[in-house]
Amino acid sequence: MKLPFARTAVLRLAILWLCGADLRLTMLAVPPVLPLIHRDLHLSEKAVGLLSGLPVFLLGIAAIPGSLLIARLGARRATIVGLAIVAVCSAARGIGETAPVLFGMTVLMGAGVAVMQPALPTLVAEWFPGIAGVASAVYANGLLIGEAAPAALTIPLVLPLVGGNWAASLAAWSILPAATALAIALATPHAGRRRTSAPARWWPDWRHALPWQLGLLLGGTGGLYFSANAFIPDYLHAIGRPELVSACLGALNTGQLPASFLVLFTVRRLTSGRTAFVAMPLLATLGLAGLFAPSAWLIVLGAGAIGFFGAFVLILTLALPPLLVPAGEVHRLSAGMFTVGYAVSCAVPLIGGALWDATGNPATAFAAGALSSALVAAAALTLQPQPAAARAKAM
Repeated sequence: MKLPFARTAVLRLAILWLCGADLRLTMLAVPPVLPLIHRDLHLSEKAVGLLSGLPVFLLGIAAIPGSLLIARLGARRATIVGLAIVAVCSAARGIGETAPVLFGMTVLMGAGVAVMQPALPTLVAEWFPGIAGVASAVYANGLLIGEAAPAALTIPLVLPLVGGNWAASLAAWSILPAATALAIALATPHAGRRRTSAPARWWPDWRHALPWQLGLLLGGTGGLYFSANAFIPDYLHAIGRPELVSACLGALNTGQLPASFLVLFTVRRLTSGRTAFVAMPLLATLGLAGLFAPSAWLIVLGAGAIGFFGAFVLILTLALPPLLVPAGEVHRLSAGMFTVGYAVSCAVPLIGGALWDATGNPATAFAAGALSSALVAAAALTLQPQPAAARAKAM
């Protein structure tokens, strides 16, 4: 029996929210159990860093193959495939508790997440053409909850339930992606392409400004966030304030959540202009400056401001592809955006670390983060927000 429109919309919004959570849930299930993995597999610090960085790297390089899969299968089926890969490979990471299996399955899991990323904006455009901004904010809220949940729940809840075994803990977090894939398969219909329609294009239009502009918005925001996560602990130890590490990291990550709820009610107005895209990274940079304050509460407040304003720009950026181009072009634009964005996001912490090593000054590690905020503002100043209909011919 066909559901009424309102119930169908609520169901699809719930599925989008779950998909958003699944984008980060299994990736960030690793940090809470890293000490156990490190102990059992005798990993070096470089190997630990590689294990954490591999999924992020895959998010960039596998975005375009994800666009190809969407063009061939459609966004709904590509999302199911991506979720299935994430669920199976995430659960398989601990098989035999060996390093080769752990790293190999992590690579495949990252590829599954990378397929989902351009698929979700396309689903937004297909399912919610009239409220694409709101629907994007819903799945972005799920993404942020998916970042926070493993950190908050793994040690006090999941590990005790699985007897303290890190492999079983990783498998437990794979249940939600599997359930989401099943929900999409059973609760949503497949919309096939018309036989008369031209083959769907999948390669990003690199000659157009939009993939670069949106990529810099995404990458600059991510670069500041990843830099803050990477360097705040060591920076606070270096300046003799180790007692602030937990509070600052908590503020940085939980500070994102209020922004995600606020954007739900303002996304339509904020994405119609450039003001928020220019102002928010500048405010985040002020938060970065707060890390150098002498007062403990200002340091924590600065970390929280980075999370809040960064999340604001992240969600608005994720909302733009279905607003700026026709539904059939969203996967191409999204793939280009994610490719550029994650390349920048990975490069910024590396530059920050190199600056710290070269100067011996801990504060210089955040210079690259400040530069990435400037990139966001510069990209926003060149952006011309227009509805998809106005962009159709250009793309």
